[in-house]
Amino acid sequence: MFTFLIVLQAIIAAALVTVILMQRSEGGGLTSSGSPSGLMSARGAADFLTRATSVLAGLFILMSITLAFLAASRGAVSVDTSLQRRAPAAQTQAQPPVAAQPVPATADNAVAPAPADNGVPLAR
Repeated sequence: MFTFLIVLQAIIAAALVTVILMQRSEGGGLTSSGSPSGLMSARGAADFLTRATSVLAGLFILMSITLAFLAASRGAVSVDTSLQRRAPAAQTQAQPPVAAQPVPATADNAVAPAPADNGVPLAR
């Protein structure tokens, strides 16, 4: 059922794009150019492509809401774990943590002491 509705949604979307692209460009869009007489005329409102656009847009919104409701009510869906890394069998057994051993300071691994913080920010 869900797959059928998704395919139907794709068909409605393709038809909506087609109907919109078939319409004659009136010019203007959001700008002030174009003929204002063609916007609210009876002929403009009754045009087949305009009505088809309205119907398809309504169906698209209705199908989107329906699909969202069905997807939310389906419950938990298992996630594909085929690409998940698996831990080696030797590491899956519980092992006690290893305590850190202090390393004696030598000339090779000596660390310089941190500078004293006297409240002055370091120069960059």
